[in-house]
Amino acid sequence: MYNLFIYNLRLILRSNYHINTSTHYHIITTLHQLRTNMSIQKKDSSGYLDMELLRISTAGSVDDGKSTLIGRLLYDSKSIFEDQLQAVKDASKRLGGGEEVNLALLTDGLRAEREQGITIDVAYRYFATPKRKFIIADTPGHIEYTRNMVTGASTADAAVILIDARHGIIEQSKRHSYIASLLQIPNVIVAVNKMDLVDFSETVYNTIKKEYEDIAAILKLKNVIFIPISARDGDNVVDASNHTPWYKGETLLHLLETLPVRKDETKLPARFPVQYIIRPQSDKFHDYRGYAGRLSGGSFKVGDEITVLPSNTHSKIVAIDEGEKSLNEAFTPQSVTIRLEDNIDISRGDIIVKSSESKPTVSANVSLLVCWLNHRPLVEGGKYIIRHATEETRAIIKEIHFKVNINTLENILDDKTVKMNDIAHISIKTLKPLKYDSYGENRITGSLILIDENTFETVGAGMIVHNLEDETFTI
Repeated sequence: MYNLFIYNLRLILRSNYHINTSTHYHIITTLHQLRTNMSIQKKDSSGYLDMELLRISTAGSVDDGKSTLIGRLLYDSKSIFEDQLQAVKDASKRLGGGEEVNLALLTDGLRAEREQGITIDVAYRYFATPKRKFIIADTPGHIEYTRNMVTGASTADAAVILIDARHGIIEQSKRHSYIASLLQIPNVIVAVNKMDLVDFSETVYNTIKKEYEDIAAILKLKNVIFIPISARDGDNVVDASNHTPWYKGETLLHLLETLPVRKDETKLPARFPVQYIIRPQSDKFHDYRGYAGRLSGGSFKVGDEITVLPSNTHSKIVAIDEGEKSLNEAFTPQSVTIRLEDNIDISRGDIIVKSSESKPTVSANVSLLVCWLNHRPLVEGGKYIIRHATEETRAIIKEIHFKVNINTLENILDDKTVKMNDIAHISIKTLKPLKYDSYGENRITGSLILIDENTFETVGAGMIVHNLEDETFTI
């Protein structure tokens, strides 16, 4: 393609008598240099593609500074283009900010967000440092946008929960912490923001830290880290602050660069939901029968004894293919094709597991916590399409056990009308049995979505639980 471009360009240059030979030579030399640079960049990009990726979700109350913090991270890490920065400067002036740059406008892209100074939609921002790539989900803080927060945080490896140092821990702080616990986010960073407005008081910081530690223990949050920051001025965001000599911890960016991405999914029990059966029926692959899919946990290698669920049939892996390559072993989350020793009946939605490891539950009765995403309420007896891993079936809502008051975390037993943004514990019965783990054990085989049969809208996101007592808290 490049050589064809050069050839056509030379024809054009030769037809243009106003361009002399030296200019012609200079243009061609520059283009060849460009090709050389492009090839170098292509080689360098392989290192970028191989870099570890950390997914981050921000959470906090209205005006706690989530968007400003992300803007500060992008600005101080030199991840903003000049035209983006100029657009933000212009927008800041239009909104009455004077010469001060409102970094929150880097993520608050909707007109309504900028006019109201709040976050409504989930905004995703991408940036990288020499050590790691990042995807940040800036999620809204308002209670009426709980579904947006659940959506943004569902794939996060870390949650940054902002707390206004002036106001301390409020109901929304507890609500966001509960959602982080519900979604099994492995790392929670509590950023005590606006420390500049409390004169960087160590006493204020320690009071908030002690109160939150009590909440984290109740919610069973795993790795909780505290940082005093000022997102507006950049204290302890990218560079250490001179205003907090009493704080001996890391800056936010350094912490994000060194956090473990997630628990090693290759050490989970092996799970391989089958997506497609490959039968080329060609002379080259006359007897080829492969089962394509993406590993959802653990690893498989050639020679492993396997069990196919729900039929409970057994076989052995004889080959693992990835495109045109043959692998000896495949790990989560690789997409591969597995070939078995025996020609057994396997279809889309079945799951292949190791015979020597623990197996998922196979049942048509499923208990789950659901976040309702639709304006039409969830009702007992309602029928929905269920999508779980690669399986699609239908289900009926057997029972709504209770709703969760996501401000106080108390269970609401007398009102079982589940409306948009509500979280509830429900039981469903599916037409075909599901092969599932609990969400705490495996985030892929432990989650599902509910789809309206008539409109095909996604109306609910469910997290499967085995023991309800493990998901019940009181603060």
